[in-house]
Amino acid sequence: MQLIYYVAISADGFISRPDGRVDWLDPFQSSGEDYDYAAFYESVDAMIMGRITYEQMLGFGTWPYANKRSWVLSSNALATSHPDIAPTSETPAALARRLAAQGHRRVWLVGGAITAAGFERERLITDYIVTVIPLLLGQGRPLIDSTLEPRRLTLAETRRFSNNVLQLHYTQP
Repeated sequence: MQLIYYVAISADGFISRPDGRVDWLDPFQSSGEDYDYAAFYESVDAMIMGRITYEQMLGFGTWPYANKRSWVLSSNALATSHPDIAPTSETPAALARRLAAQGHRRVWLVGGAITAAGFERERLITDYIVTVIPLLLGQGRPLIDSTLEPRRLTLAETRRFSNNVLQLHYTQP
């Protein structure tokens, strides 16, 4: 099973402001460029996210991932009435094993930094697709919120978009 951490990041390495806001992405999202998001979204068959990301998504209005199963990691009880959302308190390894056993082939690790750290610590992330936004935030939440042993990645593909946005696709050897 491929577990893909697909995420936007500022040029100085942050996925959000310190308070979790991602409003700095708005001018880039409204540019008319989709950064191959639609093709990527169609290629995945499930999603995993942490509770903070889940709650942030709820704040955007309509659930953006209808008709795709989403697992939300949370150590606390999580109430949801949406049929595509499955709360879980499983460890990253246990959840990855279960999704693979259920036949999932490409799973999007939506985020955020704490959730990504849990999966990376167990070397479960197979691909990083990092869209680098040409903007300096100065501070915020990093790509992975943890101290990890250094890991070498292999660059599989790069894409440059018309507004100086870069997309880097790395795999773990």
